[in-house]
This record gives sequence, C-alpha cells and structure tokens, in this order.
Amino acid sequence: MNPPTYDIVFAGGGTTACVVAARLSAADETLRILIVENGGQVQGKPFHIQPGRYMNNMMAPEPGIFTKHETSAIAHLNGRSLVASNANCIGGGGSINGMMYTQASASDYDDWEKLGNSGWGSSDLIPLAKKHETYQAGALGPTHGSAGPLKVSYGAGESHAGRDFLAAAAQYGRGRNLTDDANNFATCNAYARWPKYIDADTGHRSDAAHFYLHPRMQNPNLHIIDHARVGRVLFNADNRAVGVEYTRAQNQNQEIEIAHAARLVVLSAGAFCSPAILERSGIGSKNILEKHDIPFVSELAGVGENYQDHTLGLAPYCSPEDEVTLTTLAIDEKAAPAYEAEWLATGKGLMASNGIDAGIRIRPNAKDLEELGPAFRKRWAEFFSQTTDKPIAWIGTYGCYFGNNLAAALHPCFTMMYITTYPLAVGNVHIQSRDPFKPLKVKSGILKRDEDITVLRWAYKWSRELARRMAGYRGEFFLDHPSFPEGSQAACGAASGPVGISAPDIKYSKEDDDAIDAFHRANVNMAWHALGTCAMKPLDQYGVVDARLNVYGVSNLKVADMSVAPLNVGANTYSTAVIIGEKAALIIAEDLGVPRV
Repeated sequence: MNPPTYDIVFAGGGTTACVVAARLSAADETLRILIVENGGQVQGKPFHIQPGRYMNNMMAPEPGIFTKHETSAIAHLNGRSLVASNANCIGGGGSINGMMYTQASASDYDDWEKLGNSGWGSSDLIPLAKKHETYQAGALGPTHGSAGPLKVSYGAGESHAGRDFLAAAAQYGRGRNLTDDANNFATCNAYARWPKYIDADTGHRSDAAHFYLHPRMQNPNLHIIDHARVGRVLFNADNRAVGVEYTRAQNQNQEIEIAHAARLVVLSAGAFCSPAILERSGIGSKNILEKHDIPFVSELAGVGENYQDHTLGLAPYCSPEDEVTLTTLAIDEKAAPAYEAEWLATGKGLMASNGIDAGIRIRPNAKDLEELGPAFRKRWAEFFSQTTDKPIAWIGTYGCYFGNNLAAALHPCFTMMYITTYPLAVGNVHIQSRDPFKPLKVKSGILKRDEDITVLRWAYKWSRELARRMAGYRGEFFLDHPSFPEGSQAACGAASGPVGISAPDIKYSKEDDDAIDAFHRANVNMAWHALGTCAMKPLDQYGVVDARLNVYGVSNLKVADMSVAPLNVGANTYSTAVIIGEKAALIIAEDLGVPRV
C-alpha cells in the first residue's frame, strides 16, 4: 500500500500546531491536514479539563505524560542535574500546565522585529493576542479580545493566599500600587489579581486542544495520529520536504511509517523536540551530524542552540491548620471526589482554580537597585533601563504547597513563587542518537552568571517580607528555606501569626546572603518555559528560520512553536505560543493561497 498523502503534515501536536491546524481547516475544509503527535488524546479527560487537577500533573503525573531529558551536571547548581521535560499529549504543555495568563512585554516582540523579523513587532502581534481570547477578567481595554476561542478569567475558586497577598500589598506597598490589569503588555510594578486560562462559565481549563482543534475534528480532512513519534523529515533531491517518518510508540523497534506532504511540513514539537527532528533529518551543525553519521541536508549551526528558559524559585509558608489548599486534590484521594462533584454540578470551587491568584511583574526602584549590587546595575543599565515594560521577576502566590519535602504537603501551606524573567543563562539541546525514542542531551547555563543569582536572592527576600505580613502566615517550613547561621535574624521557623504591616524588614548579613545563594543553587529549577532552539534570526546570527518560519537551506519546511522565539519574553510562554500559532496560520495561509484565516 502506498503511504497516504496530505497537503500539510505537522510533526508534533502541541499548542501551536492546534492553533495553526484549526485555523487552516476552518478557512479551507478541503485541505488535507495531518498531525502526528507523540502523546495521547486529552479530550474530556478529567486531568486535562479540571483546572485543579494540574497539581496531579505536577506532583503525580500519568505515566508517559512527560518525556524527560536529563541535563548535564551543572557546576553552578552544586553539580546537580535537572530534568528538562516536554509534554506528551495533544495540546502539549497547554493541556497540563498551570494555566497562568501572563502576557509578554510589548518591547519583547519589538526586540524580535529589530533582529530583521518584519511583521513580528508588538503592533502586529498584540492584535493576534486579542484574536485568540475572550477576556472575562474585567474591562476589555485596548489589548484584550472578546470573541476568541480561549477564555480568560479569574477562575471560579479563589485561594486565601491570593486574597491575603493583595490585602497585605495594599498596605505594605513598598512604593507600588494595585491595578485591575497587569497584562496589558505594558504595566509593571503593580499588584493584581491574576487571570488564568479557565472558562468562567463552566470552570473548564481553556486550552488550544479543546477550544481550537477539537471543534474542527468533524472535518474529515483533518486527521490526528497519536502515540507516534516523528523520527525525521523526508526530502527529495532538491532538498524539498516531502513528508515525515514516524514510529508508533508501542512499536518502537518495529515498522517505520511514512506520511507524504504535498505542500508543506511544519515542525511543532516544541523547543526540545523540533531541533531534534531537524538534526535527525540532516539539518544542524556539522559536528552533531557527523558524530551520528547522519547525511547532510543543510548545515545550520544554530539548530539546538540559544536554549533559554526562566528560573523558578519556590518558598513555602505554613498556613492555619483549618485552611484548605489546592494540595488536597493531589494528595488526598478521599477529599478530591467531593470537589469534583461540586465542579461537575456548578463549575465552581477548588477544582475550578489553579491556586495562582495574585502577583506582580516587578521592576526595582532606586533602593532595590542599590541592594541588587553593581553586577546587576550594569545589566539594568544595558538592558532593562531602555524600556519601562520589562520586569526583572514575577512574584506571586500559590495556594498550595510546592516544594521538595512531601511531609510538608500533609499540612496546609501556601507558596511564594518568584520567577526571574530575563536570566542571562543560555544553553543548548542536541540528539544523542538517531533513535527518536532516546532522551536528548540538554545543557543549561542556569545560575552561571552573578546577575542571575543576585536577582533570585533579592526576590526571595522581597517575597518573604510580603509573606510575613499576610493574614494566613504561620511561619516557614524551614526545610524549604535557606539554612541560616545560628543566631541569624533571618532564621526560619513556626510563627503564631503575621508580623505587623509596619514591622521592620529582616536585616540579612553577608553570611545570610550566602545561605540564600546556597539554597538556590541546591533547589531552583527551570520554569518549563523553554524556547529559542530554532531561532528566528538571520542565518549569520545562528538563525534556523526566517521571518516566514522557513528553515534555511531547504524548502517546504517550516517551524512553528516556541523554539522559533529568538529572544526571551518576560512572561509565561503559553500566550506567546498561541500568538505564534495565530501568526503562523496567517503566514501559511498566504503562502498556500488560503483566504479568510
């Protein structure tokens, strides 16, 4: 039997693929579209549609929901090896993540355009952000949409931690005010309730799989092959992509299957797997391809390079014993059914929340800059001071325990989360074998630079001061905090309640600072916001794709996912992944002569 032929074949069924395939299918139902996805279906499954269940995805994931790639030992993390992972399911990370709605800074996209990527500036991409959303979290304003597939709301269940955070911030402030909208592509230094990709009417997770792709599946020309991993792209003698090879997950050592693409192949397998597919296809650096005896198709030294992420710090605090937190859903099998029943009946309650209810995109003031020290002040002058919309960190609350000590999860806790938004860390990801089922080799530059460890230290102190003033504060779970020297004013432990709003801030000694740095080197992780490994840059700057997402040196092959982001964005990457999908749909439709996308 001859292999089937489609017009467009997507290698990977992540968020961006769902957006592009759905838009193209809606615009032209005669297009024969195939998505080949390594993971499984998510439609209607509780762990994917019930927002509160994402804690299970993080703490006790279903077998096979992640592919894990161990990083090389990292000297700056005391020799620790991290686990870099990508989601295995239709919709990718958007089907299992924390649903945070955080828009990037407008200047992030303008920076992309300045690299030579015409059409990728904020004036082009903010309208696409509006196009993808139905904003249910307040007044629309000029940057929010009212008729898009994805619903954005505050959810239908709010944690004590979020309310306490905003109440304390309103009084403590530290020179910063509250705002009704911290996600207008411009606002920094304002405390806010935090929106989520949750439908306010139903309490469902609002993701690209369910709200873009699944409504189009009645089209007989739109096909999905799940539990199948793409090995490589196939090319003809003119280096034109003509299809893909893939292997069913249950038959890893058996038959390789082929799907032909008459018009286009699109890689949408994410920041780890898209460059890996390119390398297995003969596109990459000479050293990598020769090492694995892979025939050359196009030598592109940038494939797998420019790997960037955000850096995540977590500091749990004890809550009153009678407080119910989101952790309950992940660890208490007897309690969860009651919350599920409430959600099924009303779409509300703990199951309709992600526990991330308040936060701030923060920039330092003059006093903060003095504390951050000379290394960061230089970074500030060269990068941050040029705009007013780039935060150095996001700081906010988790209405649950998030740490490394399972014993603490048995007690009510809330967690202060701090994410550094533009770390200087850059790494790479490459194949270790021609076998698509072998883990990739990931090298991270996390905490290599003093500027990055300095921001984490400052964010820990800053978030701790706010936590100490929150009504639900009952001290620190000390195993999840720095080990401060005996007699230190910063020592951690239980407390009977919060300190007063006007209480003096903790004074940290040099030894205390060293303890915080040691804590971070022993505990911080990447934020699962990988990007940049197939960068949209000029070829002579280690670029992999051009501004129309075409892979250099070949034809009929594009990449559309977070791997094309040439520079970091100061936000969770999900919104940007959807925006890239909307932009890619317009580009592909124009290339193929498809109207009305």
